[in-house]
Amino acid sequence: MSRLIIFWHRRDLRIKDNIGLASAREKSQKIIGLFCLDPAILKGDDIAPARIKYLLGCLAELQENYRKLGSDLLIFHDSPLTVIPQLAEELKTEAVYWNLDVESFSRDRDKIIEKALKAKNIKVETFWDQLLHPPETILSKTNTPYTIYTPFWRNWSQQPKLKPVNSPSNLSSLNHEEYKIATNIGLIPLPTLENLGFTWDNELLITAGETAALERLEYFCRYLLSDYNENRNYPSLDGTSQLSAAIKFGVISPRTLWQYTQIELENCQSDEARDNIIAWQKELAWREFYQHCLYFFPELETGAYRQQFHHFPWQNNEIFFQAWCEGKTGYPIVDAAMRQLNETGWMHNRCRMIVASFLTKDLIIDWRWGEKYFMQKLYDGDLAANNGGWQWSASSGMDAKPLRIFNPASQSQKFDEEAEYIRRWLPEISHLDTADLVTGKISPLDAQSCDYPLPIVDHNQQQRKFKQIYQETKINVSVNE
Repeated sequence: MSRLIIFWHRRDLRIKDNIGLASAREKSQKIIGLFCLDPAILKGDDIAPARIKYLLGCLAELQENYRKLGSDLLIFHDSPLTVIPQLAEELKTEAVYWNLDVESFSRDRDKIIEKALKAKNIKVETFWDQLLHPPETILSKTNTPYTIYTPFWRNWSQQPKLKPVNSPSNLSSLNHEEYKIATNIGLIPLPTLENLGFTWDNELLITAGETAALERLEYFCRYLLSDYNENRNYPSLDGTSQLSAAIKFGVISPRTLWQYTQIELENCQSDEARDNIIAWQKELAWREFYQHCLYFFPELETGAYRQQFHHFPWQNNEIFFQAWCEGKTGYPIVDAAMRQLNETGWMHNRCRMIVASFLTKDLIIDWRWGEKYFMQKLYDGDLAANNGGWQWSASSGMDAKPLRIFNPASQSQKFDEEAEYIRRWLPEISHLDTADLVTGKISPLDAQSCDYPLPIVDHNQQQRKFKQIYQETKINVSVNE
């Protein structure tokens, strides 16, 4: 008779191509999935209701998929530090399996749980699943972590990639007495968003779960990938994969994503098509680069990578910050992007760079304020990707050319030439001339009649001010070294 294995799901909310789950199935037929809705995470001040809505949708499909295989996904609204050792012991579990994470919170928690399980003579098996290449496998010639993306990409792209693993089948579940034990420990039905104290009434960009993620990937590869390199920069177009949340929660694996790109490469008919596919592969590598950075440099979670930003004199005007959050800066492309974020829980990547540059370089506000606000809103909010993107925009991160400043007007003129995006998210000024919208040169009379704010700062003045502060802090760091 098969001994019970508990598979602890975290950022791998899928049955298909799951390395840890497939490995568990090789050892036993009796496998139970488990997920903990951890109050320590849910009560954090960086949680987006939209993200919890997406999470619950993923869990609903995962639970149904387990039941189709003959098993179940157990849900607990409690700390895994409490639930997992107790449940594993009382169910006389042979082993607990899980896939690893790069975040320091997860790594510290996992060590505690592993120690508790081993003290009870319960085996622990862990695997790398959310990355095509675990951190220790992609190092420079000096055996150190990469801190610049381009050499990382050269190494990472040349390494052989694992193919998707087999999906488990014919699982068996707990018996009646075992379910009673789980219930006594705190087993609950999957809660609603409202049960957890959150509200998000808007529709998500794509449906949660494995099925929708795979459908979107197939659609993207069939209709959008061949023009990706150009169209990805235009926020009014459906030109990106929109799979960021699916990747964050692991409802689709990196091996499956890579396999699809390789199939497209084999079938492409032109150098242009090949360049588009490789451009998207590079975006997958960017995500892994930031994951590796967070793994090797966990201090990035709370502070800047570049020393000159450790004591950078941010001006941190709270009135300006509130205007930025609400999309009331008087810069149409910035305001449109922030409205999109607030209303949908998502923002186009080009716009993420624009608004992050504006907050840090025009308003001279600490990038951590913006990073946290994004995490409070984004349904695809991921610590490594969000932190990496914000530090890149703020010039405090890992970038070969750190001092980058985006001009909102030139960005609008280049990537929203007809103001389609601006008009969609700023209906109060949609009737104004296109030239006024993309340049941001809206007359005071028009702004007043539309109840739209005048620019809260002058871009050119603030750009000069930021550069001056940047150079002064750079000199100070050099002097003190």
